[in-house]
Amino acid sequence: MKLILASSSPRRRELMDEAGYEFEVVEPDPTAECGVCSRETPPEMVARLAYQKAANVIQKIDSGLVIACDTVAECVGIILGKPENRDHAREMLHRLRGKPHAVYSGLCVWEKTSAKRSVTVEVSRLHMDAIPDSDIEDYLDTDLWVGKSGAFGFQDGPPWIHLIEGSASNVVGLPMDSLERLLTEYK
Repeated sequence: MKLILASSSPRRRELMDEAGYEFEVVEPDPTAECGVCSRETPPEMVARLAYQKAANVIQKIDSGLVIACDTVAECVGIILGKPENRDHAREMLHRLRGKPHAVYSGLCVWEKTSAKRSVTVEVSRLHMDAIPDSDIEDYLDTDLWVGKSGAFGFQDGPPWIHLIEGSASNVVGLPMDSLERLLTEYK
């Protein structure tokens, strides 16, 4: 069955490539990622956004299995998406500094012909060292935070972020173990 990755994320593409999947990319419309509901928990939000992305892309294809994912970080009850600019990234990193936090990914797999779909959520727990302001500024200078939930790229290997529990691929933006499990349901 043809796999379609509903994502504009280069990191998700890399994870799929590294796992050996053959797939096409069909990006969801930007409006498919909109709409934070004030009472949603992080798991509810990422599940809904992954579903919205898949629903958007399923309309654009004739056949295949759509894979959509949405990822956010959460610290002390505050959802941290992608930073809008350097100041916003600094604010996020200051919030995370010295604290545990979680990264949630909602994953939706949707088969066009049968309309069968599945949604799951994976969580990984991390801790950021209490690094000094100068280290935060040095990291901001790299621009590695651009486009990344929580303003950091785990895959870039910052030595001050530690995975405590869960999947590293989930932190990067696509929980590969969950994806593999879901895909077996569609064979």
